Amino acid sequence: MRGDRAHGAVRCRTGGPLSTLGSIVGAAIVLVALGAGPAAAQEDTASADRDQIVLTGELLIAAKDTVDAAVILDGPARVDGTVQETLVVLNGDAEISGTVQQDVVVLNGEVVVRSGAEIGGDLVTQSTPEVEEGATIRGERSNVITRFDLDIADGFGGRIWWWLAYSASVLILGLLLLAFAPGLFPAVREAATNGIGSSIGWGFGLFFLLPIGSVLLLITLVGIPLGIFTLLALAFLYTLGYVVAVIGLGSRLLRTTQSRFVAFLGGWVVLRLLALIPFVGGWLWFLGSVWGLGLLAVAIRRGHAGETAAPPQPLPPMPVGVA
Repeated sequence: MRGDRAHGAVRCRTGGPLSTLGSIVGAAIVLVALGAGPAAAQEDTASADRDQIVLTGELLIAAKDTVDAAVILDGPARVDGTVQETLVVLNGDAEISGTVQQDVVVLNGEVVVRSGAEIGGDLVTQSTPEVEEGATIRGERSNVITRFDLDIADGFGGRIWWWLAYSASVLILGLLLLAFAPGLFPAVREAATNGIGSSIGWGFGLFFLLPIGSVLLLITLVGIPLGIFTLLALAFLYTLGYVVAVIGLGSRLLRTTQSRFVAFLGGWVVLRLLALIPFVGGWLWFLGSVWGLGLLAVAIRRGHAGETAAPPQPLPPMPVGVA
């Protein structure tokens, strides 16, 4: 895991678990999905009480260093020193020979826990970690999928429970939207027919920029409340996008129907059945949320433009001459 270290690390003093959660959830998911840009990494520091956040490059906590939370979005991580909170590696390998006092989460990469290393919380990985004899893990070892199934149950039963609950939530939200906003259906149908390209572009922008903006707001004093509220609302906003995508898909599949409810139910049945397929369901949720947010944005923009555009004024009548 050696290599040249890039300079200009992104660091921020969060000061609490909410800010750390915002950094992990917002920045990590967004920037990894987008793909990392030029290397922006870290500088050595011996001072404690700091979070270490690296966009891309290498995260190295030297033996003499102590940091708060440590997050790297794209690249390997090596911990020889001490991480007082959580270590999160989104896209890269992790090697731990020092101490992580809370959880270690590695979403896409190999994990090696050396002899003498200590993890005070859980070890959450996608692949099977290599844990040498003499290493200490005080929490549980779990898979990423199992961990983010909200620990409802293990294996297939938990996923079925979540599928049923989320399907019911999408159905209820969709029916309420169509009942109280009947104009949404024709606007979404129009956007899904004639604005596919623009809706995809708007969707990707909103999906990724919303959490980025929330994290940036957390850095400022005056923006902390709004940043927290936006982060808390992300799950609802993404689900709203997914519901709008269901409407858009149904309008495309059932082009002849004039019933907004029939079109919605058609799209709902198709997407929720496909969601039962492992891995495919997750990607369809992501793509659906992106497309739905874009459809909603395009529909709102076109509706607003239609309302604000001044109707053409009739020409004044020609004067009638007196004979």
